[in-house]
Amino acid sequence: MKFLDLLRTAIANTFRSKARTILTVIAIFIGSFTLTLTSGIGTGVNDYIDKTVAAFGNQNALYVQKVSEPSTPGSGQEDGPTEYDPERANVQTGFGSIAGLTDADIDKIRDIDGVESVDPMYMVTPTYLEAPDGKKFQLSLGFPAEAEGLQLEAGETPDRSADEILLPASWVAPLGFDSNEDAVGKTVTIAMRNAAGETRAFDVRVSGISQASLAGASTSPIPSSELNRKLYEYQTSGSPREMPNTYFTATANLSDNAEVGPIKSQLADDDMLGVTVEDQLGMFRAVINGIVWILNSFAIIALLAAGFGIVNTLLMSVQERTREIGLMKAMGMSGGKVFGLFSLEAIFIGFLGSAIGAAVGVATGSILSGVLSNGLLSSLPGLSLFLFDPLKIVIIILAVMFIAFLAGTIPAMRAARQDPINALRYE
Repeated sequence: MKFLDLLRTAIANTFRSKARTILTVIAIFIGSFTLTLTSGIGTGVNDYIDKTVAAFGNQNALYVQKVSEPSTPGSGQEDGPTEYDPERANVQTGFGSIAGLTDADIDKIRDIDGVESVDPMYMVTPTYLEAPDGKKFQLSLGFPAEAEGLQLEAGETPDRSADEILLPASWVAPLGFDSNEDAVGKTVTIAMRNAAGETRAFDVRVSGISQASLAGASTSPIPSSELNRKLYEYQTSGSPREMPNTYFTATANLSDNAEVGPIKSQLADDDMLGVTVEDQLGMFRAVINGIVWILNSFAIIALLAAGFGIVNTLLMSVQERTREIGLMKAMGMSGGKVFGLFSLEAIFIGFLGSAIGAAVGVATGSILSGVLSNGLLSSLPGLSLFLFDPLKIVIIILAVMFIAFLAGTIPAMRAARQDPINALRYE
């Protein structure tokens, strides 16, 4: 018998005992269906992270912050106060005072080999934002976004050299704009109070509207670098004494061939911490991949159960067809072809269950993704919870077929070793 004859015979034999075959296919279907959905979740969420990575910043950069000094005797709460260091700068945040970067720190970063430029980020606290209709809102600014690819609803990212701001989509209606597109190009006013208690108004152009994202780009308006600098300069003006510059963080833009590891080490020597975009995303990816693997483990358990079902189905088939096997071998069919016949039956059962499971999984995931995107996940535009990679689907189907082949080897070997004379005498 040629291969195609073996395949046709195997497919026909699979449906001799429809009930056993259907039950086995259902078990394989469950495993394949679950693997397809979990694969879709992993691909969809990781794709969303990759698309919104620009909201975290430039991938070819290090984000540097001052590290709090290690605890020393006398620095703990129980040991009393820490001695004052006049060279140490602090930045006041909504959560208290933290260590800040000084001009000297910025110079140290700039002098490191592999660092092309440094953009310090100022911590500014505006008094309020005034809409074109005169309505005023509390304002907390995000950090300037220089990276290309920031997910936008309309417009573009702020020009770093202009007085521009990127508004979240959730701010458009409250500020009195008819739509995202209507807001782009309009002017809003930011009120800033300086050290002397004087308030000044800054007219700012709306450059674009940002989407919601894992990076939190939807929660706060994002100013351009130039606007951020101007606001900071006015905030620190009016003091009777000169106030040293203090920065919350700084962006170290690296050259293309720069090695991140040595640069991080040099920063650590000066009590500074440098993190990349991937460092920031690492926790997201670890949690997502961990959840996906836990879900995959349930699918693998289902497939193992299905494997035992294949063994049982084919062992029963071998027993029921003992005389038929003896007749085939008596007519010259080799043990290898008998083994191939039963192996093809196992593979075909695996293919049926995996293909149907994958198809239903893709259809179910696509429908759920659309429903969730318009409902529960509507606050995260651009997120497709289930996103299916054709290559991964093919790999799942082939992997399940391979598991089915392995499960079918025991009954297939038993059939191949049948003695034709004894098999013909079998009752």
